[in-house]
Amino acid sequence: MTVYSVAIVILNWNGRSFLERFLPSVLSTSYPIKVIVADNASTDDSIIVLENKFPEVELIKLKKNYGFAKGYNEALKFVKAEYYVLLNSDVEVTSGWLEPIIKLFESDSKIGACQPKILSYTNKDSFEYAGASGGWIDKYGYPFARGRVFDHCERDLGQYDSIEQIFWATGAALVIKSELFHQLNGFDEYFFAHMEEIDLCWRLQLAGYKIYCCPESVVYHVGGGTLPIGDSRKTFLNYRNNQIMLAKNLSLKEKWWKIPFRLALDQVSALKALITGDGGYFKAVIKAHMAYFYWCLFIKNQKPAIKKSLKELSGVYNGNIIWAYFIQKRKLFNQIIQKEDQKEV
Repeated sequence: MTVYSVAIVILNWNGRSFLERFLPSVLSTSYPIKVIVADNASTDDSIIVLENKFPEVELIKLKKNYGFAKGYNEALKFVKAEYYVLLNSDVEVTSGWLEPIIKLFESDSKIGACQPKILSYTNKDSFEYAGASGGWIDKYGYPFARGRVFDHCERDLGQYDSIEQIFWATGAALVIKSELFHQLNGFDEYFFAHMEEIDLCWRLQLAGYKIYCCPESVVYHVGGGTLPIGDSRKTFLNYRNNQIMLAKNLSLKEKWWKIPFRLALDQVSALKALITGDGGYFKAVIKAHMAYFYWCLFIKNQKPAIKKSLKELSGVYNGNIIWAYFIQKRKLFNQIIQKEDQKEV
C-alpha cells in the first residue's frame, strides 16, 4: 500500500452535484496530495461520475451508509498517509490553502489537528456556521466558534486572522496526524454524526496535543447553517451526543454538577419550544436525554483515564455562552471573549 504525505479524504453520500462542482478545486491543490473519495453506499450516480470524470481519484466503496463517524473510521483503515485531510464534499478550496497548514504542523510536534478559515460559499465575506475561524466551547459544554456564535455568523473583516489555539477543529475541513487519529481510535462511532470532531479534539487535548486554526488557509463551505426547522433527527443527535461527550471527557470533579445542570438547561429549551408550538423539537430533546441515559447504563465502556479540568484546556470560555448571548446581548465572539471573562466564574 502506497504511503502518502497528505491524503485528502472526502466522505460522500449522494453528493454527485457537489463532487462535480468542487472536486476540480481540490485536485488543483499545488501541494503533493492523494485525493480519495470514500462512498457511503450512495444510491445516486456518484460512483459513475467519479469513475468517468475523475479517474485520478481513488475510490473506496463502503458497504453501507455508516454515517460520518464510522464512515471515516472504516475508510481510513485503507489510507496510509502522514496527514489526513477530512474534507466535506461541499467545500471549495483556494489556491495554496494546504501549504500554511502543513508548515504550521511542522513547526510544533505537539500540534495534533488544525483547520483552515471557513467562509460561506454563498456569502464569501462572511464566516460559515461549521467552524468559522476555529471552535471554542464554554464551561458547560456549549460549542461556538471565532466568527460564529449560535446562528450569528460575522462578516470576515480580518478580525480572526491570527493563528490561535482552539478547542475543536471543524469536521468540514479537519487536518489531523494519522498516527494520532488511530491512536485515539478515531471518531466515536456511537455518535453517527454531529459533535464527533469536538469529542475527538477534546481527547486530543487530554492526550497532551494542541488544536489550531490557520486562517492563512481559506476554504468556502456550502454547509447547512443552523438546524432546519423540524429536522428532529439532527436535533436528537446534537443533544444526545453533546451529553455523551461531557460524560466521556469531563473530570469527575466537574461531571457531578455540570451534567445535571446541562440536562436542566436542555429541558428549559425543550419546554420553551413546546410552548411556542415546536413539538418536534421538544420530543427530540426528550428522546435525546432518554438515549443518553441508555448509553450510561448499557453502552458506556471507556477505560478510566486521568482527566484534566475543562478550564485547563485551550479554547474554553469560562462563562455561560447562553447568558452572554441571549441575556447580555453579546453577539460577537470578541465581545464575549474578553480578558475579564477568562477568569473562572
